[in-house]
Amino acid sequence: MLIPLEVRGLEVEAGGLTVVRDLSFTLSAGEKMGVVGRNGAGKTSTLRVLAGDHPAAGGSVVRRGDVGYLRQDPRHDRASDDVVALAHVLEARDLVELATRLEKARIAIEEDPSDRHVARFARFEDEYRSSGGYRAESEVRSIAAGLGLAQDRLALPVRALSGGERRRLELTRILYGGSDLLLLDEPTNHLDADAKTWLMKFLSTYAGALLVVSHDIALLDASITRILHLDRDGVVEYRGTYSQYRTARARDEERLTTVAERQDQEIRRLRTLADSMRGQTQRRARTAKSMDTRREKLEAVRIAAPTHERSVRFRFPPPPHCGRTVLKVEGVAKAFGANHVFEDVSFDVGRGERLMIMGLNGAGKTTLLRILTEETAADAGAFRWGHDVEPGYYAQEHEGLTAGVDVLSHMRAASSADDRQLRSLLGMFGLSGAIAFQDAGTLSGGEKTKLALAQLVAGRKNLLLLDEPTNNLDPPSRTAIAEALRGWPGAMIIVSHDPEFVEALAPQRVLMMPEGSLDFWDDELLDLVSLA
Repeated sequence: MLIPLEVRGLEVEAGGLTVVRDLSFTLSAGEKMGVVGRNGAGKTSTLRVLAGDHPAAGGSVVRRGDVGYLRQDPRHDRASDDVVALAHVLEARDLVELATRLEKARIAIEEDPSDRHVARFARFEDEYRSSGGYRAESEVRSIAAGLGLAQDRLALPVRALSGGERRRLELTRILYGGSDLLLLDEPTNHLDADAKTWLMKFLSTYAGALLVVSHDIALLDASITRILHLDRDGVVEYRGTYSQYRTARARDEERLTTVAERQDQEIRRLRTLADSMRGQTQRRARTAKSMDTRREKLEAVRIAAPTHERSVRFRFPPPPHCGRTVLKVEGVAKAFGANHVFEDVSFDVGRGERLMIMGLNGAGKTTLLRILTEETAADAGAFRWGHDVEPGYYAQEHEGLTAGVDVLSHMRAASSADDRQLRSLLGMFGLSGAIAFQDAGTLSGGEKTKLALAQLVAGRKNLLLLDEPTNNLDPPSRTAIAEALRGWPGAMIIVSHDPEFVEALAPQRVLMMPEGSLDFWDDELLDLVSLA
């Protein structure tokens, strides 16, 4: 049986810090492993090393066969900007080049039907057929449809796709590529409920080896048979689904906590007894020395109590005062070439109001937010901010974070507060200690989310434009962010596929895209949040 991945004594570094030590495992064809742990535990960094994207600090990684790697933030290759999306996927099997060679060979036969040209065409045609060229387009369209990428989007250049669409396109390309090993980092980000269900079914029947980093419990339960837990306690492997892992992890934590407490009690008892015997008779002094030896041996094999799942709390300070109307949008329209994303969209947002933007993938939700932040120009219409409005934008792909610039410098750019205050704020978001001086480009996806949110807090905004802010967050952090925003009195415009997050924020109105229809919020719409 093919073993696509062998890992021995692996050591992984992120931002100059060792995050994983002595990791060893094998992954055979048909095996499916999930990697879990808190934000910053090293999951994404480990996946980068396993994929060969980043060098290991120690140990070895052996990959066999073809590898499909979905990055948490897929790189946007500018060279592929003008490539049609369908062709970009077909390139995963070199079919675009094969089709070009086949067409040139066909033309050569028309010009000169010699035996040499016929044989050359037959050779290319056989290679094209064996690579699945004649059924390629239908296969790609089937995968893209399963992942919620509309068929007409495949005819557009890659640059015309939204961030979420580009990610689904990359996932389509990877799944179509037919790899022996799939390494997927948060593959359900930007997927609606139907697309997640399709992906879970695909992965459950996938014949190759699969390793996936995800906070999506449904995905891990449906598609995974092994769990790798990364944390400061080290690396522990569990057999079974995510739910089975949680049960086993709870039992292990209870057992290890009991053992650690008993060891601590015995160490304290031996130290107290030995101290009480020192300076007395010679015999008691020998007994005290014997107890010191027993205590030292016990300390050498001492078990540290496990790290329990943290209770996380964030706090957003009160926003600065602003006018009654914070935003007014009139007749805004946007198109990419012949693709009209939306037309004549008009709405307003009042002070302290929460507006939910809903629509299917590709309906223009992110495009609308980018127009409001002036990162994209509207083709028609206009918008204006209210009096003393300070908008803050959370971008789903963390475009506001710059690789090569440390975390604290990002905070300084967002606020004039002193470093002590900024580091205190970072600590509130779980980014404490040396991480303040770490390159922001080396942070995990969850840590980037926290940094982006910390920048909003530091900048004293009174209108938040939130584009999928819970992506990449571990469950405790996701709940804590929702709780913090629930009690914040500023205005918000929200794009999210997370029903629990939306429910916590309790929006007052909803803007349906691409129609631009405005209505009052109804909790019955929560059933549609994950679909839109």
